[in-house]
Amino acid sequence: SVHVLSPGYVNARLEKETPIFNKQRIDFAPPEKINNLVVSSNQLCMSLGKDTLLRIDLGKPDEPNQVELGRKDEAKVYKMFLDHTGSHLLIALNTSECLYLNRSVQKVRALSRWKGHLIESVGWNKFLGSETNTGPILVGTAQGQIYEAEISVSEGSLFSTNPDQYFRQVYTLEEESGPAPVCCLEIERGIEGKFFIIATTRKRLFQFVGKVPEGTEQQGFSSIFAMHADHLPSFREFPASFGFSEIAFYTPKLRSNPRSFAWMMGNGVLYGTLDYSRPDSILSDERVWVYPSDIDITVNKPISIVLTQFHFLLLLPDRVKAVCTLNGQVVFQDLFLEKFGLLTRMIKDPTVQQIWIHTEKVVFRYHVQRESRDVWKMYMNMNKFDLAKEYCKDRPECLDIVLAKEAEHCFQNKRYLDSAKCYALTQNYFEEIALKFIEAKQEEALMEFLIKKLSNLKPSEKTQTTLLTTWLTELYLNWLGILEGDPSQRNLYLDTREKFRTFLSSPKNKDCLFNNRASIYELLASHGDTEHMVYFAVIMQDYERVVAHHCQHDEYDEALNVLSRHRDEKLFYKFSPVLIQHIPKKVVDAWISMGSRLDARNLIPALVNYSQSASTQQINEAIRYMEFCVYQLEETQQAIHNYLLSLYALCRPDSLLSYLEQAGTNPNRIHYDLKYALRLCAEHGHHHACVHIYKVMELYEEAVDLALQVDVDLAKSCADLPEDDEELRKKLWLKIARHVVQEEKDVKKAMACLSSCALLKIEDVLPFFPDFVTIDHFKEAICNSLEDYNKHIEELKREMEEATQSAKRIREDIQEMRNKYGSVEPQEKCAACDFPLLNRPFYLFLCGHMFHYDCLLQAVFPNLPAYKQAKLEDLQKKLAATSQPSKSHHRPKDADTISLGKGQQSREQIKADIDDIVAAECVYCGELMIRSIDKPFIDPQKYEEEMQSWL
Repeated sequence: SVHVLSPGYVNARLEKETPIFNKQRIDFAPPEKINNLVVSSNQLCMSLGKDTLLRIDLGKPDEPNQVELGRKDEAKVYKMFLDHTGSHLLIALNTSECLYLNRSVQKVRALSRWKGHLIESVGWNKFLGSETNTGPILVGTAQGQIYEAEISVSEGSLFSTNPDQYFRQVYTLEEESGPAPVCCLEIERGIEGKFFIIATTRKRLFQFVGKVPEGTEQQGFSSIFAMHADHLPSFREFPASFGFSEIAFYTPKLRSNPRSFAWMMGNGVLYGTLDYSRPDSILSDERVWVYPSDIDITVNKPISIVLTQFHFLLLLPDRVKAVCTLNGQVVFQDLFLEKFGLLTRMIKDPTVQQIWIHTEKVVFRYHVQRESRDVWKMYMNMNKFDLAKEYCKDRPECLDIVLAKEAEHCFQNKRYLDSAKCYALTQNYFEEIALKFIEAKQEEALMEFLIKKLSNLKPSEKTQTTLLTTWLTELYLNWLGILEGDPSQRNLYLDTREKFRTFLSSPKNKDCLFNNRASIYELLASHGDTEHMVYFAVIMQDYERVVAHHCQHDEYDEALNVLSRHRDEKLFYKFSPVLIQHIPKKVVDAWISMGSRLDARNLIPALVNYSQSASTQQINEAIRYMEFCVYQLEETQQAIHNYLLSLYALCRPDSLLSYLEQAGTNPNRIHYDLKYALRLCAEHGHHHACVHIYKVMELYEEAVDLALQVDVDLAKSCADLPEDDEELRKKLWLKIARHVVQEEKDVKKAMACLSSCALLKIEDVLPFFPDFVTIDHFKEAICNSLEDYNKHIEELKREMEEATQSAKRIREDIQEMRNKYGSVEPQEKCAACDFPLLNRPFYLFLCGHMFHYDCLLQAVFPNLPAYKQAKLEDLQKKLAATSQPSKSHHRPKDADTISLGKGQQSREQIKADIDDIVAAECVYCGELMIRSIDKPFIDPQKYEEEMQSWL
């Protein structure tokens, strides 16, 4: 067999060998015997001999501080009390006096108001106490009285006033024989301002409960004790007594409330938890640990008790016993050697969880290390599995043992589902557990086990995931098959079905199910469970299978719903041919809702098959979708427009012509095939549509010929279309006229054609009329024609006269220009070079500017076009080549060309051509100057050179 999961922990060591309570002897040799020792907040105070007090800050143990009590009498230290801050030390003397020492001073002060009382216990105020003020505290005496007091140290001048602010009695504790010593006092605050005060005598444990109004805590606890003035508070009493009692508390965190207690008294140890929500007594889950036979309260009675999270420790004269509070078993015993002397006292520092023990000679310290290490095992043996798991959640090897034990416990108690959940979390062999449930015929528990096991697998464990997934599918299908046939199990069936669907749709199983979907489909098919086959296909997004299933079962609406919901274009293309045969309107609605996501070309085959076998009403659905594509989506695909045309031609001729007209007459902006459209309209006899198409194709003759078969007015509209081709227009109008005369034999309509087209004359139309037609029919037309000719002749005469007059005026202007002259004074200078003008050949312009020939040529040449520059150079070469010497340059006297033999030009003609180029206009007043306005004054190529010349 294949081990799906094998144990992961082999020979794991569950514990380290370090003991929970690790004892350490303090390297300290007291000069005198130790009478008393107290520790709090890492501050240790020790009474040595008769008159010495030693204070040690455990954070700086090398710097002890010694204080002398200054007593000359025989007074001895009876007890010492140190508050939770380690600041306030009370020293009770056996002479019924009390001394006070603050951590910040060296001098001990006597508390005068406390004199006459032997102090047995102090209840510190952990809520209002500070390093300089204790706040209201409670003090218990050997005579049974409880006093309220407050000690304050003035910050300005230390001890300038008495430190004890007040000292007043608030209550007296009694037993059946009368007042009894107050052995212990504890003050705790609960919820909603409620305070709990615990006080113990030798045999009794009292509880005082009351509220202190918010803001009045500084006034003390008198009001709480006053509530019990007339009646006893609640108390627990035990018959035996060994002369005193002691109570210990365990506080999990600093500045929080204690969570458990242990009271050492004559009959044993009463221990339990503290519940602050209870109205009268906060003691809860109380149990009594009776002293075993080796503890005789008359010979070796317990001396002290401390409480940790799971143990309480008893101090006996020669040993320490640790008892587990979970099962009452002694788990630790430490025997001290006789050489150390009898054990005197045991105390715990609540802030650092260290336990101190001393004799008259030696001090020991216990460190509590990993106290909860074996707690899980105890809870497990008590069948408290939740608590056991809580205490080994960081230790997987222990957690596995607890889970296996819990699973076995549940299995034996026939809680198979709970057992399956636990087994799934263990490292036990998979096959063993599975066989266990199979042999017990607990399929539901087996399924729960497999589900939990599957959820705990890692993504890399693909083989195990596949195995469990397939097995679970088979089990679910078997279980559903059994339940479905039993009407009484309907609710269970529905619940199981929901679980199966949750299993199939689980994101964690998605990849595995997808990779093995073929096997799952086979399983579903073998059970005939088409419902879940469809459900599974939807989860796998195998919508093709879902739609095919609905189509096979004639569930066309459901199929379309699936398509519409998942909007897969390929599935629309595949199943539309089937669906449109049965629910055409809904299918088209679905197509329209898809909008541009669908390519209408891929739907045309479905529409073609459908429209060929459908009625007109059904074809309208195809037209509706095609119109949506054309008008809403603005499709430009030719196939779509062609198909819409074919549907219009088949069923809607009116819409056909409207569509063609809306498409326009510009062939470049038309999306249908003109030739296909022409053939289609011709086949169905839609002549108006054909005429329109001919017009778009600019086949005006064919358009007119076809239009004449339909309507003469339509032909006339076609005849006017070729606006730029008068010959063609005339030809088309002649066709219309011939048709009107020869086919319709309507002379009046033929005459109307003459008025409609200005190109037609009566002589163009006359040949179409038969010989027997009388002239009366065209008398008016002939007269109109003759009048038009006369008007035309008169207009031509007038134009000829105007042309003659214009020619005459031009000749006069030319003659006048030849005779124009200007006078030049001797002192005139060239406008370009500013030298005398008459020294060289020059030009005089009508504007008054005068230039030397060479100066003007130099100014004009750079601004001439290239072809004129080339022509000017050529003319200058020809002029230089002539033999006639140059006498002077002057303005040309006439522009006539004198031809020499073989086309050679005369010298005068060459000069005239040069003048035409150079002196066409004044260089300062003509267009040349205007065109040069955007040119820089300095040539960019010579700019640097010019700039340097100025430096």
